[in-house]
Amino acid sequence: MPVRNRLAEMQPEIAGWRRHLHEHPELLFDTVRTGAFVAARLTDFGCDEVVTGLARTGVVGVIRGRHPGGRTVGLRADMDALPIAEATGVVHASKTPGVMHACGHDGHTAMLLGAAKYLAETRNFAGTVVVIFQPAEEGGGGGKVMVDEGMMERFGIDEIYGMHNWPGLPTGQFAIRPGAFFAAADQFRIEVRGKGGHAAKPHETIDTTVVACHIVLALQTIASRNVDPTEQIVVSVTTFETDSRAHNVIPNLAKLGGTVRTLDPEVRDLAERRMREIAEATAQAFGATAELTYSRGYPVMVNSEVETGHAIAAAEKVSGGCAPAPLVMGGEDFAFMLNERPGAYILVGNGDTAMVHHPKYDFNDDAIPAGCSWWVEIAESRLAPAAS
Repeated sequence: MPVRNRLAEMQPEIAGWRRHLHEHPELLFDTVRTGAFVAARLTDFGCDEVVTGLARTGVVGVIRGRHPGGRTVGLRADMDALPIAEATGVVHASKTPGVMHACGHDGHTAMLLGAAKYLAETRNFAGTVVVIFQPAEEGGGGGKVMVDEGMMERFGIDEIYGMHNWPGLPTGQFAIRPGAFFAAADQFRIEVRGKGGHAAKPHETIDTTVVACHIVLALQTIASRNVDPTEQIVVSVTTFETDSRAHNVIPNLAKLGGTVRTLDPEVRDLAERRMREIAEATAQAFGATAELTYSRGYPVMVNSEVETGHAIAAAEKVSGGCAPAPLVMGGEDFAFMLNERPGAYILVGNGDTAMVHHPKYDFNDDAIPAGCSWWVEIAESRLAPAAS
């Protein structure tokens, strides 16, 4: 049966959890209330262990199967929200001004809780399932912190799986791709220093605004003229500010900021090198100076080939198919966990809704039965008891 009847029956309860979490969003590592809610549910389910305090507010539940087995599968959901003012108008809208679950992490958490409840009831697998509830996915690198704190070794995780809802994909359908999937997400800042002065006497200045504008345009040649057209790269300048707010003053200092997204380590290295060369040389041509600060963020998220096959097989059992997913230039810190253990990350359809990170986005509760069923299917299939 595609969607497990028990999980379909649980859908209203799971949706209730999801809406409660949606009403009370928390940012980054400050998922104190969310973590406590998760830990209480896992304890109620009868998990063999419930561990709190990983990456400050993360929670891990351990569920042992009723069949003998030495392998452990990890299942991970993210818990944090975004600093966005909600505009959905739903009854369960955020009660915290300026903060909302605009990426569906409330849904991810609720679906994994639903799967945990089912797995703790049935325990129809050999070995151990570890359910992981991670804080600080939205820019905080909570996944890296959990890895650095030794989570994989502490719980003996052999392989690991993650899931994200996807607006535009039919509700409850799945999509995935092997290999590089989500991009490396880096940040940069460029400070341009020149010589300020009166706006009516530009010849007496080194105009940092003009220099910075030339740098913005020149940076776009990294994608168009430096990187192989068959490779993917995004260079986006997203902030531009100066140290003057007066209409008649040419500023001494201009600051640029933005992001670089890549899917290949060599392209990532090339982008950083060319940004520095372009910024410094362009500034020099005008008599100014430029300094680049380049910060590497989440690495490329890479799905293991074999584990992607397992994820597809589970999706096909749940929904009857699994579509090939596109490359995604967004970042995802599940990459840190996939760097440590083989595994895969899959998309589940959220239907025709607003896109993630939009003030009108809301997780589609109709996706819950399929998402929970996939979690259960991947756990039971990867830890299937040996034939007698």
